[in-house]
Amino acid sequence: MMNPYAVVKWIWIALGIFWLLAAFVQKRSVRRQSTGSRLLQVSIIVVALAPLFIAGRKFHLLHRHIFPTPFAVQAIGLLLMLIGGCFAVWARIVLGRNWSGRVTVKESHVLITHGPYQWVRHPIYSGVLLLLLGTTMVVGTAVMILEIAAVALALWLKLRTEESFMQETFGEQYSEYRQRVKALIPHVI
Repeated sequence: MMNPYAVVKWIWIALGIFWLLAAFVQKRSVRRQSTGSRLLQVSIIVVALAPLFIAGRKFHLLHRHIFPTPFAVQAIGLLLMLIGGCFAVWARIVLGRNWSGRVTVKESHVLITHGPYQWVRHPIYSGVLLLLLGTTMVVGTAVMILEIAAVALALWLKLRTEESFMQETFGEQYSEYRQRVKALIPHVI
């Protein structure tokens, strides 16, 4: 039987490779978020991940299991990871050349409202958060709760900038889309 921790690692590695390769296919940016805004988002994630890489007893409590991780819970977590990962990849493919790691408006930018974008406005973020929730269920440590919170905060900051850019670029078309489609969880938020 395969080690669930190894599966978690390989899911994240596969997604990382996909994202790196997909980053080479983008339109030229005509507007991009400020460096300070981007730096804040990235810094939050780096600070949250630091305990994973710092050895010593200071962070021992963060690596404690906060809930049991029997195989059934880990299996559900792995399933959530696969669903979240597939949802994020699908959204990235549908977004096509409009995608960027930082908030931008692309040359000949198109408002995408089909595929996963018909259910949520930010399906890549939804997928990443589902991936983190699944990872937490497999790993079951306190540090994962902190990582979910930090990544959610960073994505929320990015989402706010992105919403502003889209509203300025698409006006009433984006306003109508915002009223019809929730940001992260269908029919909820």
